[in-house]
Amino acid sequence: MQQSIPPILQIGEVLISSDLLTEQFCCDLSACKGACCVEGDAGAPVTLDEIMQIEGSLDACWPDLSASAQAIVEKQGVAYTDRDGDLVTSIVAGRDCVFTYYADIADPATHDPVKGCCLCALEKACREGRSSFLKPISCALYPIREKRFSDGTVALNYHRWAVCRPAVEKGRRLQLPVYRFLQEPLVRRFGQEWYDELCDVAKQLLNHHS
Repeated sequence: MQQSIPPILQIGEVLISSDLLTEQFCCDLSACKGACCVEGDAGAPVTLDEIMQIEGSLDACWPDLSASAQAIVEKQGVAYTDRDGDLVTSIVAGRDCVFTYYADIADPATHDPVKGCCLCALEKACREGRSSFLKPISCALYPIREKRFSDGTVALNYHRWAVCRPAVEKGRRLQLPVYRFLQEPLVRRFGQEWYDELCDVAKQLLNHHS
């Protein structure tokens, strides 16, 4: 009888939900228009080190922030402690991350204009060479959610959210697993050697259970 893939895997000090290997995902900005930066009741989780880097990038991204966002940053800073006691990016009117801005993009498939997409001012400044900080790792890793334990262990889980349904559909069309879609931020967070080991484990498990 064929055994199922274990629900939890471990690579080094990182616990991984097997959903990251078996579920497919690929952001479809033309469909969701960046809803993950707007929906929800708190900002993006950040570390103290990231807050310092964000503060160092403020001048570069400041012109792209809305007047309301600039006012929030001037009043309470780039981050605050939410009701769960976590540090998160500041938000505007209980909704938009202060680092969001809106712009039109071209649909990558049809090249038709997609109006009013929510984009990241931090990422824009970095991509244009005006700063060195891309974005909080929690943003880059989504739909992976990271949880850190006091003993140094880290757990990675796949977060399901209705606003990302188009990304799930696109991922299934492309047959692109979550861990493959997020190769760049996973390498940024845990290193190339760790990611290579993850790929090896995924290949062995998926081949064995296919």
